[in-house]
Amino acid sequence: MLKETLEYLNIHEGEWFVDCNLGGGGHTEGILKAGGNVLGVDLDPDAIKEVSKNLKEYIDKHRLILKQTNFVNIDSAVAEAVLTMKQFNNETIAISGVLFDLGVSTHQLEETERGFSFNKDAPLDMRMDPSKGASAKDLVNGLYEKELAELFLKLGEENWSKPIAKKIVQYRERKQIETTNELASIILSVRRRSPSDRTHPATRIFQALRIAVNDELNSLKGALPNAFEVLKPGGRIVVISFHSLEDRIVKQYFNSLCHPELVSESSTEFKNTEAWKMPKQVRHDKPLAKLITDKPFETTEEEANWNPRSRSAKLRVIEKL
Repeated sequence: MLKETLEYLNIHEGEWFVDCNLGGGGHTEGILKAGGNVLGVDLDPDAIKEVSKNLKEYIDKHRLILKQTNFVNIDSAVAEAVLTMKQFNNETIAISGVLFDLGVSTHQLEETERGFSFNKDAPLDMRMDPSKGASAKDLVNGLYEKELAELFLKLGEENWSKPIAKKIVQYRERKQIETTNELASIILSVRRRSPSDRTHPATRIFQALRIAVNDELNSLKGALPNAFEVLKPGGRIVVISFHSLEDRIVKQYFNSLCHPELVSESSTEFKNTEAWKMPKQVRHDKPLAKLITDKPFETTEEEANWNPRSRSAKLRVIEKL
């Protein structure tokens, strides 16, 4: 969705944008080549290192600033970028757009030792920042059966959550689960792949573990209002999500900004959704933004064929009034 993303960001020469999921730097490079400047944020130190090497020319020209942090800290990252630019040329940064490309990057999937994918055997890790927090191995071997089943159901929307959790607990009575292939094999022993399956049976379980390990939903809930706060009037937030829970959070937050009548204690749309807790700062009497995409833009069949990961992608956009 690179082409659509750049179009929706509405890039003009010299404007500043925040790429909240730097990854391999593809979106950032596209923004830079279109004439924009970028503050690139990523929790993964490898992403920062790789992009700083590949896009060094833009760093040297003070058109690219990189910051290793959780994107929930976008407000402080922007404040630091402002100080950095003042140091070089006394420029005042106004943020014209914020991009969230959620989920795991292609680079992370291909990094064998990170343990994000079951396609390559690796230690069961899944931490975006390998130096912090509990790993997927810790969760798989440490949670009770009921806790595992609840995690798989809520974050992975996996209907086989209970038998898979039971099998995991039975397996670890003999030994710890240490690798991606080991966990995938356990899942396959419960839920075998059928010809009609579009994805591997382990996909939802691995997704749930990754989201839990990195606290991704809570980070997104905190990051969206912080991103809106740093955005200048007329600026846009573009979000690409790959998971229904992520998309639901984005949809409801965008609607709350654009339709104040929905933001109330009695609003059943928000009240009945476990994944969402309304930020106080979006309770208002008039619209603060307008929807650029009434319905999410979804990937074309052509793109899905050459990039299967994009199959579930949904892109939503708002513009700040």
